[in-house]
Amino acid sequence: MPDQKRLEELESRIPRGGVRTRFAPSPTGYMHVGNLRTALYTWLIARHAGGKFILRIEDTDQGRLVDGAVDVIYRTLEQCGLDHDEGPDVGGPVGPYIQTERRGLYREYAEVLVENGFAYRCFCGKTESEEDSGDFDRGPDPCRAMSREESDARARAGESYVIRQKMPTQGSTTFHDAVYGDITVENKELEDQILIKSDGLPTYNFANVIDDHLMGITHVVRGAEYLSSAPKYDLLYRAFGWEVPTYVHCSSVMVTDRETGQARKMSKRHGDPSYEDLIQDGYLTPAVVNYVALLGWSPGGEREIFSLPELAEIFDLHGVSKSPAVFDMDKLTYFNAEYIRAMTPEDFAAAAEPYIRQSVKNPAIDPARVAALLQQRTEKFTQIPEKVDFFDALPAYDPQLYVHKKSKTDIPGSLETLKALLPALEAAERWDEETLLALLTRLAADRQVKNAQVMYPLRIALSGRAVTPGGAVEIACVLGRDESLRRIREGIRLLS
Repeated sequence: MPDQKRLEELESRIPRGGVRTRFAPSPTGYMHVGNLRTALYTWLIARHAGGKFILRIEDTDQGRLVDGAVDVIYRTLEQCGLDHDEGPDVGGPVGPYIQTERRGLYREYAEVLVENGFAYRCFCGKTESEEDSGDFDRGPDPCRAMSREESDARARAGESYVIRQKMPTQGSTTFHDAVYGDITVENKELEDQILIKSDGLPTYNFANVIDDHLMGITHVVRGAEYLSSAPKYDLLYRAFGWEVPTYVHCSSVMVTDRETGQARKMSKRHGDPSYEDLIQDGYLTPAVVNYVALLGWSPGGEREIFSLPELAEIFDLHGVSKSPAVFDMDKLTYFNAEYIRAMTPEDFAAAAEPYIRQSVKNPAIDPARVAALLQQRTEKFTQIPEKVDFFDALPAYDPQLYVHKKSKTDIPGSLETLKALLPALEAAERWDEETLLALLTRLAADRQVKNAQVMYPLRIALSGRAVTPGGAVEIACVLGRDESLRRIREGIRLLS
């Protein structure tokens, strides 16, 4: 029997007034892009309205829990700047904020529904998996029509049972969504969903309704795949006589399958990246957050680059689209490049150094000087090691690299240029960009050739690469006098 006094005390604790949103993930592994978008939109709604953002861990599906997944949730929210006002780690007025720590109250609320005729005990052995598989057939259920006396007696006798919601068999249910508008569902299409499982734990569909109400949640953000469950939630709210929160169902995030070329929903099992995968692949968190915000929401106008505070200031539910959003890795890479270019040189150098050191082990090479060549030429950090490995050791290269039509260079001319460069550089009084540029420009003028006919062979000799971050002068300054001269001599030997 429900403890009425306890339920009244819980109701008295519900915060009233102001916007309250919640992100309620299940700790089942990584944070996929759809999860991140839900968390982001939920946070933006709260911050835009000056409300509260709550973190709740929904761990009632014990079979799918993954060790360390809660830490992934905390770490991702922190890295993305999505601070929560209440949650398992910070507390709050309506805790606990972990569902398994609230398990006692769900059965009490289910028993309230049983008492009032909106739910019933089912002893006939239909399992939760039947509903999960979509194969559940309502059919005539003898438990639905069982008398209250018989139901109570069988429960007292220790028989195993679940508690099911008693759906109306006639008419229809209409619910409102902030994105999709009014949606009407025929009640005959709704199965008697399980509220309390035989192990005493609530199902997701029941627990989140109870928790959202008791935590005073005003806006519920979730994926469009939950639209089919919304009428069941609505009927639960009505059965309790509670105010229905604002539903915000977000369209799916789609991606083009590499094998079939067809659009499909993003999925980790298909190799699509999670948030952590994107960070490991060299993307900046602010760029990922900015891009994910635009997956299904438009601020209007041409501008695309926004900081998190700017997003919070302008976020509006009217900009959320019904159409599926398409995750485009090239577009994300564009965003990332914009964020990289906007970094201060010091911040970029600090972020780039671990990637530079993956391939440049020589302690004589200053990673900050290498970073200065990379910032305007980098789209994501994982590109860096292969761009700069020639600084550590001159790779073996084909003499044909010296042949370049645009620079008007060939092998004989390049050999002649390197032979002229060597003594001039050996005699250089200083080894800095200003001195070297003046020296090379003067040499080109003395030989009556364009600067490119001097710069290009020198860059090839120094790097052994057709494409490099930085030009000949910049590379020479990073390498230093002795290593640069050694590589020029090696180039002369190769061309000779």
